Amino acid sequence: MGALLDLLDRTVGRAWRVLATAIAFASFGVGGLILWLLWFPALDLRVRDRDRRIALARTSIHRTFRLFIGWMRVLGLIGFDIRHRERLHRGGLLILANHPTLIDVVFLIALVRNADCVVKSTLASNPFTRGPVRSTAYICNNSGAELLQSCMDSLAASGNLIIFPEGTRTRPGEPLRMQRGAAQIATRAVQDITPVTIRCTPLGLTKGQPWWQVASRRLHFDICVGEDIAVAPFLAASGGEPALAARRLTDHLTDYFSNERGSHAGAGT
Repeated sequence: MGALLDLLDRTVGRAWRVLATAIAFASFGVGGLILWLLWFPALDLRVRDRDRRIALARTSIHRTFRLFIGWMRVLGLIGFDIRHRERLHRGGLLILANHPTLIDVVFLIALVRNADCVVKSTLASNPFTRGPVRSTAYICNNSGAELLQSCMDSLAASGNLIIFPEGTRTRPGEPLRMQRGAAQIATRAVQDITPVTIRCTPLGLTKGQPWWQVASRRLHFDICVGEDIAVAPFLAASGGEPALAARRLTDHLTDYFSNERGSHAGAGT
């Protein structure tokens, strides 16, 4: 009888999480449309100074994503622990993170003020996302040289730049594969890295997974903000050559995130 009740609980819980996931995604889409159709046009009309308008738009996304994360928690879809979040309370950070799930960027922007990030260029034309992308002046990954300069300009302007060095979500069971672009930004800007390791248990919202394939229980996110990784030693060991330093730094980041994502444990919010 007890086993039957456990099975019933899991079945009812799974059915609710499917419905709650649909509610969450619908809420996200509606919220994006409201920001695009109402809030951001109002900002364009009322705030003439471009820098102030971008700052207000980024603050809007920061607060909206905080609400969305809280909403997912209320729906019973997620729980989370965040360690050393005070390390994100600075300006001009280059934040690099692993990328196991669909909502990693939502978490990070919810945690970081004045967040800038590199996004797919297709998001600038998607009706649910183009409003936030354009109004916040997020960087689109269009071309190599222009992208690199835009990232360096963002850091120089004290923006907090969020990048996923993998470029896309990790496929379950596959090793991390870091692209060299994030390390090139760090070495050319001589910018130390603030690493953020994200672990999701059980794993869900992964690349290639349909949204309705929910886990057997709510997802728990374990997020750890690590100590800054200094870039100067990599440049010194490479004779001041940024390209060589970027290769060595990429190898280091691959080892770092591969080790950290499986070792840290949550220590409270």
